Amino acid sequence: MGSEQDPGHDKVTDETRSAEDRDEQATAEAGRGPTPGEEEAAERAEPVSDETREAYQEMTERGAHQKGEGRI
Repeated sequence: MGSEQDPGHDKVTDETRSAEDRDEQATAEAGRGPTPGEEEAAERAEPVSDETREAYQEMTERGAHQKGEGRI
């Protein structure tokens, strides 16, 4: 489809189209790992509270048993 046939071709900036082109090239990879500075900061961070740990566990359980549209 030529750009003139693309609905709204005159309403989208070149910057947006460029970003869309880059986005199309993205792969489903984990990405880079942490930098040494990020690893050190994580080690200095306070432990996760029990309340936060329980909330994450609940979210994980809900997601694991989700039914219908939007299910992963």
